[in-house]
Amino acid sequence: MVNEMNLEEYKGVFVFAQQVDNELSSIALELVGKGKDLAKDLGTEVTAVLIGSGVKDLCTELAEYGADRIILVDDPELKEYRTEPYAHALAEVIKTYKPEIMLIGATAIGRDLGPRVSARIHTGLTADCTQLDIGDFPINPIPGKEQKHNQLLMTRPAFGGNTIATIACPEFRPQMATVRPGVMQKAPRVEGAQAVIEEFNPGFVPDHKYVEILKIVKAVSDVEDIMDAKILVSGGRGVGSPENFKLLEDLAAAIGGTVSCSRAVVDAGWKPKALQVGQTGKTVRPHVYFAIGISGAIQHLAGMEESDIIIAINKDETAPIFDVADYGVVGDLNKIVPVLTEKIKEARANK
Repeated sequence: MVNEMNLEEYKGVFVFAQQVDNELSSIALELVGKGKDLAKDLGTEVTAVLIGSGVKDLCTELAEYGADRIILVDDPELKEYRTEPYAHALAEVIKTYKPEIMLIGATAIGRDLGPRVSARIHTGLTADCTQLDIGDFPINPIPGKEQKHNQLLMTRPAFGGNTIATIACPEFRPQMATVRPGVMQKAPRVEGAQAVIEEFNPGFVPDHKYVEILKIVKAVSDVEDIMDAKILVSGGRGVGSPENFKLLEDLAAAIGGTVSCSRAVVDAGWKPKALQVGQTGKTVRPHVYFAIGISGAIQHLAGMEESDIIIAINKDETAPIFDVADYGVVGDLNKIVPVLTEKIKEARANK
């Protein structure tokens, strides 16, 4: 039997500030930005939990991106990510500081760390969230059931992306979520902003469960990260063949963009997984997103609908992509894309 939690004891929004090789991951700053918004709604502060070895220098960046406080767990045991010591460190931080909300990036590290920590502290975890809000739960009042306020409402795709579920954790604390990288916005950087830094020692007792890292092999990729691109030229099954992606590559070269693709293209072996946009790929937010030969299944839309301008080219006028597109062209991409590329080249030449 688990003792009743005193929910009132739990205050503040905490985020796990992931770092690898003593560099903050982009998701750490995205979570600080989102944490700041949630903390404002709750009248509280955002605290970054920084775990590693010799990582104190990263506190400046976290403070300038909006962290009010930083809990620093710095120990040689934490040099590389290993499940046991990291899970121990974060669980001890939560037990000591009692945050109301704990956010972790849904990265390879976060997907390993989040469930283990939530199990240790006996709370729920909503995985792979695409939206977080503060609100009432149940969202619509149910007769005879108490409606709780100031709950973390965690939204994620469910049933293979065919529906969107909003989940709350009203009975236990902290309310924990892993959050998809690229979905939340970093706050603007404020040079010279300060945060309170607290050093915390969770007490490590190395035992048989501690994995020893024998060798780290880094994959070298020459593929550009599509999450950083300002213009994406994205192709789907409708492009027809891997050779036909040359049309998209020419357009991308002319406009200064990067090529990306849908899951169908990756499944067919035409393009590498690193270029995939969508629920099982990457979430992107470019200024301009060309969706070429992409029908627009909900799983794909989940990864790109926050783009500033969406331009769809598809021969099927009923394709769902046109529902989210700002500009749509119905027609044969084999004819349209080369003409578009030429016009862009002409316009650039005449500048």
